[in-house]
Amino acid sequence: MEIKKTALAGTLESSDIQIMLSKGTNGIQIDLDSEVAKSFGDDIRRVITTVLTDFNITDVNVKAVDKGALDCVIKARTIAAAQRALDTVNEPAWEVL
Repeated sequence: MEIKKTALAGTLESSDIQIMLSKGTNGIQIDLDSEVAKSFGDDIRRVITTVLTDFNITDVNVKAVDKGALDCVIKARTIAAAQRALDTVNEPAWEVL
């Protein structure tokens, strides 16, 4: 699916993650800003990539600012940003949940 507009989900509060999705042209490109990127960066990228792949999003630029979010929070924020970016907020993708 193609990104229709830039979308944001999440906050910069502790234990959260802010995900911003925008149109891309070269696959899934993730720019991760996290104090724990050295230890958990691959896991954070994997969760984000899995959700985007489940939405059939292939070309997207992702800016993720992590503040210690758990995997379930990362997934929820990525789903919210994806639905906003695809303009499908009123049509939940239950199979992704």
